[in-house]
Amino acid sequence: MDAQVPLVMALDDPGAVPGVAGGKGASLARLARAGFRVPPGFHVTTSAYLDFVGRGGLREPVLAAMSAVDVSDAATFGAAAARIGELFAGQPVPAPAAAAIAGAYACLGDDVPVAVRSSATVEDLPGMSAAGQHDTYLNIRGEAAVLDAIKRCWASLWSARAIDYRARCGVEPGEVSIAVVVQQFVLAEAAGVMFTIDPVDGAHKVVISANWGLGESVVAGEVTPDVAVIDRASGTLVSYQVGSKEMMTVADGGATRAAGTPAGLRSAVVLSPGQAADLARVGLAIEKLYDEPVDIEWALAAGELSVVQARPVTTVASGPAAGPGEQWNDSLAGDYLWSNGNLGEAFPDVMTPATWSFVEVLMSRMTFPPSLPGYRGYGRIGGRFYANVSMSISLEALAGISPRRFAALLGPVLGKLPPVEEIPRPRLPRWKAIRLMVPATVALLRRVRASQKRMPEFLAGAPGRCERLRAEIEQTTDAMVLASLWPEKVRPLFEQACDMLSAAVVHGTTLLSVPGKLAKLAGEADSALLLSGQQAGGAPLASLGPVTGLARLARGEIDRATFARQYGHRGSHEVELSIPRPAEDSAWIDNQLAALHGTAHDADALLANQEAARAAAWERLAQHDPRKAAAARKLIARWAPVARDREAARSEVARSAWVARTWVRRAGELTGHGDDLFFLELPETVGLLRGDPAPLAKVPARRASYETYQALPPYPALIRGRFDPTRWAAGPNRRSDYYDERAQTTKPDDTITGFPGAAGVVEGIARVLPAPEDAGQFGDGEILVTTVTNIGWTPIFPRAAAVVTDVGAPLSHAAIVARELGIPAVVGCGNATMLLHSGDRVRVDGSNGTVEVLHQA
Repeated sequence: MDAQVPLVMALDDPGAVPGVAGGKGASLARLARAGFRVPPGFHVTTSAYLDFVGRGGLREPVLAAMSAVDVSDAATFGAAAARIGELFAGQPVPAPAAAAIAGAYACLGDDVPVAVRSSATVEDLPGMSAAGQHDTYLNIRGEAAVLDAIKRCWASLWSARAIDYRARCGVEPGEVSIAVVVQQFVLAEAAGVMFTIDPVDGAHKVVISANWGLGESVVAGEVTPDVAVIDRASGTLVSYQVGSKEMMTVADGGATRAAGTPAGLRSAVVLSPGQAADLARVGLAIEKLYDEPVDIEWALAAGELSVVQARPVTTVASGPAAGPGEQWNDSLAGDYLWSNGNLGEAFPDVMTPATWSFVEVLMSRMTFPPSLPGYRGYGRIGGRFYANVSMSISLEALAGISPRRFAALLGPVLGKLPPVEEIPRPRLPRWKAIRLMVPATVALLRRVRASQKRMPEFLAGAPGRCERLRAEIEQTTDAMVLASLWPEKVRPLFEQACDMLSAAVVHGTTLLSVPGKLAKLAGEADSALLLSGQQAGGAPLASLGPVTGLARLARGEIDRATFARQYGHRGSHEVELSIPRPAEDSAWIDNQLAALHGTAHDADALLANQEAARAAAWERLAQHDPRKAAAARKLIARWAPVARDREAARSEVARSAWVARTWVRRAGELTGHGDDLFFLELPETVGLLRGDPAPLAKVPARRASYETYQALPPYPALIRGRFDPTRWAAGPNRRSDYYDERAQTTKPDDTITGFPGAAGVVEGIARVLPAPEDAGQFGDGEILVTTVTNIGWTPIFPRAAAVVTDVGAPLSHAAIVARELGIPAVVGCGNATMLLHSGDRVRVDGSNGTVEVLHQA
């Protein structure tokens, strides 16, 4: 320990420089010394952290854990973080530091609540904010709780996200340390964030976001806040947009929690014009102190403004409407309608360039969306996959399918669409398009017929073929040999998997038409029952495989290796090449089993209930009209193999994506460029392996684009016209259901309706989850509400009383799995995640496609 640096120092101590107090602490010390109102407190310096590490003999074990980190393998970040977390948890705070901290805490008052905030030495610095990488604990009270929170802040220096962030910034593990700031907790009536320059377009104006309660909801982007814009020169209010402010963060015991905003406050303005102007004046004064634009977190309590954080702005755009390094935005091409229904479920992520080039191969083999050279029925918007509905309608019209018939056929696939007369349609050069279409269609139909014949053989052999090819890739040591594997083995495997999927979905009219015909014979409720459980030979539908397979593993019917081999490639991000597959995580199976044992709901029991209900439905139909029962069996005999093949082929496309990921990772290892290669298109990586390094120059701009778009919330399900994702995300009244460039943003309809996904009516407590990784927040018997689901969500379904999604249609994952398990579902609502909040009591009617709020949280 450096004897010249105390373990604890006053908040405004001149010695609180970044190397001693961390970036955040140094900034707060500077503000306090300049006379700004900063909550009183103290610094726990980097010396205290180094003393903790040194006395506990932790330095070498920490560096040893970090030495196992592979920057191209995100799973190693988690393993290192878990190991270091165990080391820190078992080590007490040394007595000298504990005594110094206790003394400084006592000086703040008797058992006063405090905010305990990490302040790393690589944080809140120009060009490297490290925002959100390290932990903060609010409303902490009592000496023991403060010491525990400080130790957890120290451990957060080695969280998986912090390790990943520093690796991408090129910071070595031995170069970092951490301090902690302890300040009196401000029980804010209102709080938020202020930028002294517009973070969206770089315009010279002050932008303030505000919400009721504590600032966490605004900082984390969990709420649509009020937004005030102030002219820098005059200090006058230019505009004030009232956000919906659905929730707020409040103090709760020794922590904080999210709570529904009282109805009377949701539409009320948080800041008066005078308060907004006062905030702007403080912000510009801080900017003058720093001599550069700043990002400020503020809080209002009892009419007094406190500054709780300030740092240089590191993400300002370079000019009006400036975007990231590459736009990845096909909506800029003109007035088209775009939908992320159906395939948006398979591709839910912002895609890296490697993934996009993989998806382009997939789409070149598919029958939908229709595409011709120069006339693509799909594209990227802000890096996310969208179908170009306008182009698709025009192309299908050339094939003799009218726009109305197209909408009727594809509505159940794409989800909600506007009236067909409101959908813009490009005028295509008819004869040129037909000349392109005829040979393309002939070639496609030949592939489909050949694939249908080879389907059983391919599905049986693909798992072993993929496993062998992955092993061959991992054992390849020569870059030229690896380059040759792409055209010779990897791409052909993927193209064959795509052809199988295309062959399976070419009979999409069967999947769409049979349920309606069956409903006329047996009624809506019984037809859904009759369509469930149509597995061949007792094998589960591929979408249910991870759940039923886990149950078999728990009963000892299969071993871990078999489970991993069958389901280790399936997950919520199974097509994004940069994200590890579940089987790459050594703790994956243990975590799945732990979650299974922690629930009273069992997928096998739900399936057994469905089987009994299905038998009863057949008996009712046979007794009522034997001829209708016979007709129903013929319909299902047509429908079932198409549904099974579609699901199985999707699984093999995902498995081939794992092979492609393995190939890119190995290329990164052999070239020494690691995960940078996920920001090259696959042909560019082939070129790199053959000696052409030129594409590497594109990596920084592409990575910037990816990180910019990935930080934004999911875009609307339907988009018309030119769409700027960054501007949309910054808008106080943004909608997640629909965006129309021509129309001023209006509040969405406050009713929640969608497609009837699975029959049944249930009342319960809603739980809004952004991602399946948040499943730990989900309680047994709650109602799952989310944007979109895919197979990565399947393990959560048996615990759910019902499922509600923004994106989806009768053939979507949520509808298929819910029907199999007998769980009511309403899919494709568009606005469910906007209007529902965790804790709301709701009624879900899966038969009629409605969701009703009975009581707001």
